[in-house]
Amino acid sequence: MTKQDSLHDAKIVGSTAVHLVSMFLGLFIFWMVLAGRTETKFIIYGILTAAVTSWVTYPLLLVENKAGDKKYFCFGVNPFKFVYYVAWLMWQLVLANIDVLLATTSQELQIDPKIVRFKVHFDNPMATVILADSITLTPGTVTLNVTDDGLYEIHALTPGAAEGIYSGDFPKHVAELYGEPCDFAMVKGGRRE
Repeated sequence: MTKQDSLHDAKIVGSTAVHLVSMFLGLFIFWMVLAGRTETKFIIYGILTAAVTSWVTYPLLLVENKAGDKKYFCFGVNPFKFVYYVAWLMWQLVLANIDVLLATTSQELQIDPKIVRFKVHFDNPMATVILADSITLTPGTVTLNVTDDGLYEIHALTPGAAEGIYSGDFPKHVAELYGEPCDFAMVKGGRRE
């Protein structure tokens, strides 16, 4: 596939121009933060570097869905929704840290490890990855496996960690971030509840 084909591919969800501009702006801002200077030469270097990097890497940042009929831009999320999601995730990290701390430092060890399974299907592969990684990032939970049909197997260290998975908050927030429907369902013993 040539560069022109990747820019005019009808399978791409969203506007190619919007994706390129948002990528350029993100890279330019990152450049300016790292440079720490606002002299003309640093601004010109930043513009050139961000433009060339955006142009060269754009086709590499397109991921196809399982059906192969759509391509999603890896960073194709609303920045405001992303900031909200990161803030929510940071709060979940704080709560999970407190839960694990209390479970491990109480007089009676309150650790009750279990495997929790749920199903949720996202068309966007990035939503699947972000969900699995967000769960693993949270103390007390580890994503063990994600199958092609959307079955997630999670190891929960404490009852509080398992409750966090049962609530379905993680899939709901990731679905909201990517604008996907959330068909969350708990699975018991390999079967849907």
